[in-house]
Amino acid sequence: MQRLSVEEFQSAAKMPLVVVMDDVRSMHNVGSVLRTADAFRLEAVYLCGITGCPPHSEIHKTALGAEDSVAWRYFATALEAVAELKGRGVEVLSIEQAEGSTQLPRFHAEPGKRYAVVLGNEVKGVHQEVIDASDGCLEIPQFGTKHSMNVSVTAGIVIYHFASDLIF
Repeated sequence: MQRLSVEEFQSAAKMPLVVVMDDVRSMHNVGSVLRTADAFRLEAVYLCGITGCPPHSEIHKTALGAEDSVAWRYFATALEAVAELKGRGVEVLSIEQAEGSTQLPRFHAEPGKRYAVVLGNEVKGVHQEVIDASDGCLEIPQFGTKHSMNVSVTAGIVIYHFASDLIF
């Protein structure tokens, strides 16, 4: 299947996208996001606050080794991660239902730009101060009775949308 080795992955060109996980409780969600980040060869995943970090057996269960290939960093708060990213000229977008948010299908990433998306806690979402520090909010349209989705599912949808603009 022509899969990259971990070493080849680490030296390969990356999609200019960082996923920031803001107080995500479930280790399975962390592992799943790392695995998706590997699949799309993302620049990095930032794990913030109470978000679990490798090595951890529950993360490994869903990451299946992606915790070894994908670059990840820990920050005490997502606000610190956002400040670091913005200091490097990265456009930061929170994935949240908020007044003035842009519907994801209407957003198009610009080739040559670097992006980060912030995914929030499974119950409380992205912290308000992180939303305020972001350059904007993206929202996934939803048409059912629920007003939220699992954070790892959200990550997959958002990452694929970025990939459709930046690599396909």
